[in-house]
Amino acid sequence: MSGLFQVPWSDYQSDLLDALGRTVAYTVVSFAGAVVLGLVVALLRLSRTWPARAIAAAYTEVFKNVPLLAIIFLTYFGLASVGVRLDVFTAGCLSLVVFYAAYLSEIFRSAISGVHAGQTEAGEALGIGRTGIFGHIVLPQALRLALPGTNTMLVDLLKSTSLLVTVSAAELMSEGRLITSATFRALEVYLVISAVYFALCYPLSQLLLLLERKVRAGVPLSPWRRRRLRAARALLAAEPTAGAIVKEASA
Repeated sequence: MSGLFQVPWSDYQSDLLDALGRTVAYTVVSFAGAVVLGLVVALLRLSRTWPARAIAAAYTEVFKNVPLLAIIFLTYFGLASVGVRLDVFTAGCLSLVVFYAAYLSEIFRSAISGVHAGQTEAGEALGIGRTGIFGHIVLPQALRLALPGTNTMLVDLLKSTSLLVTVSAAELMSEGRLITSATFRALEVYLVISAVYFALCYPLSQLLLLLERKVRAGVPLSPWRRRRLRAARALLAAEPTAGAIVKEASA
């Protein structure tokens, strides 16, 4: 066991930090793109127009049933063979976006459909337009329903960045492969790389779980909502005082 840790990690510290930053960059950019594209596809699936629903359904089924590794190869090597050359970062992010958008679209579609139709009817009764109903009534409730599945996809996407080692994307797994080639200490290197992924994913999953619990408990997260809640509480607290003043004046 004493011969296990023999890699001079101090020599690779700066490279590992660069690889860690690149892994986080892949995760943030890809997840943001997947959320936007997934929401668009979900809305198309719920559209009243048949061609829009058909296109969105075809997209979802294709990318849900093709391995991510195949998508990475198609994006980086396949497009290059027909003259569309993407740099590694763009190809990696694009692969992750189109793959995870398919899963997120199903999560978002289920969440939007899970909002009771009476909410939309109440908005219409108040004279709110379709855009206002969706943005102010349906979407906030749908986000609350979609949060558990979305959190799972974020952690899974972070782990899936390791597949970009196949195109030498300079993320953590690629750096681990380079260190292994230089030291021939595969067990030690990949144990450390696995520990780094765990150190990233476990706290993230716990933070997302805490966020989910706060949202489920109705805790306001945005400053705007907190201000509105404080104003409402102040108004409710002032009502008994105002009532007592009216009674004294009438007496």
